[in-house]
Amino acid sequence: MKRFVIAVLVIGTMASCNQKENTELNTNSKEKLEIMEKQEKQKIETLLSEYKKSLNTSDAKLAQSLYTKDGIFMPTEAPSGIGSEGILKSYEYVFSQIQLNIEFFIEEIQVEENMAFAVTSSKGTVKVLANGVEAPEANRELFVFEKVNGEWKIARYMFNKTAPKG
Repeated sequence: MKRFVIAVLVIGTMASCNQKENTELNTNSKEKLEIMEKQEKQKIETLLSEYKKSLNTSDAKLAQSLYTKDGIFMPTEAPSGIGSEGILKSYEYVFSQIQLNIEFFIEEIQVEENMAFAVTSSKGTVKVLANGVEAPEANRELFVFEKVNGEWKIARYMFNKTAPKG
C-alpha cells in the first residue's frame, strides 16, 4: 500500500511538473509569436515610411520598387497600374500632375504568415503642377502586403479621398 501511495504521489508530482512545463512552453511560445509579430509589423511600418518618402519626393522608381512584381496600384479616378511596368507608368503619370506633401497615420496592421494588410489614413497638401494651386489633401488607404524572399512588399494598394480635417 505504501508503494502505491508513493507511486501515486510521484506520478501526480510528475504530471504537475509536466503541466507546469507545458504551460511555460505555451507561454514562451506565445511570447515569441508576439515578438515575431511585432517585428513584422515594424518592418511593414518601415515599408510604409519608404512609401511615404516616394510620394513626397515624387520618386516613381522608388514607389515601384516597394511593390511585388505582380502588384496592383488602384488610384482614385484613374486606371489601375498592374505589374511592375504598369505601376511605374501610373506613378510617373501621377507625379507629372501633382506634388504631394503628406503624412501617414497607421490605424491597423494585421499579419498572417506571408500576407498582411494595413489600414491607414493620410493628410497634408497637394500642389497641382499645371497651375501651381496648393490644396489640402486627405485619404484613407488599404494596403495588402506579401512577404517575398523574406521582404515585405506591397501587393495591392487602394485609396480614396476624404474630407481634409484641420
